[in-house]
Amino acid sequence: EKRAVTQIGKDGYPDSIYINAAKIFQGLRTERSSGKILLRYGDTSESPAVAFKDEQSRRVSYELAFKTLKYQDLLEEMLVDSKVYPCYSIPDELTSLLVVMLCDLQDRKFQNRKIFAEEELVAEVQEIGDYLYSYETKLAAALARCRIKHDALSIEYFVPEAISKQEQRTSALPICFWINTFKISLEDVIRDLEMKGFTKVESVSDFDHYTYAVDQHCQDVLVFPSSLKEELLNLDLFADCKLLLQ
Repeated sequence: EKRAVTQIGKDGYPDSIYINAAKIFQGLRTERSSGKILLRYGDTSESPAVAFKDEQSRRVSYELAFKTLKYQDLLEEMLVDSKVYPCYSIPDELTSLLVVMLCDLQDRKFQNRKIFAEEELVAEVQEIGDYLYSYETKLAAALARCRIKHDALSIEYFVPEAISKQEQRTSALPICFWINTFKISLEDVIRDLEMKGFTKVESVSDFDHYTYAVDQHCQDVLVFPSSLKEELLNLDLFADCKLLLQ
């Protein structure tokens, strides 16, 4: 039976993803120094427990949390500038959820997200989603003012320099997938990839887009160009957990 895959795209995420991403962000977020915008994030003395439905949900939750962390300064400035924050009906413990959902809303160009089939709705996510949508025009205007204020051609301007350099290094590295030999053999994976137009090469130095190589030291690991990451994650091989992202 094929395993369900959490949707990745511009339609938003199931409520559980926002909840988990907010918990992760709560533990990772940076403290504002004196004189900077300060949002109240509630008690952070204990790390909240995070429960994931599957490996795909875990990956997506972390990606959303880290994206929020990248743009934390911008998101906080948008919330304050638009007068969306403070909101006294939203407790401090949900501020992380507010920031995470704003990050996704901005990423979707302030378009409504869809409700996923068989999704278990979470009251707090629905409440904050409705609250943000009611201010979407003001939030979009706040984003425009932030960009004008900082003379920023895109929101990438707001990514801290250290993170930007790290991303540039990471994007140049090939990505690796383990073959789940409990479900599929190397030969069957190669056959499936070739049917989808991939070509096997001897090493990473021979990469040319739709190519891959078998790790020289570990025969159940395949290596791909980093530019193919999103396409690979949408393959049935990944959805069925026959390939596992390293």
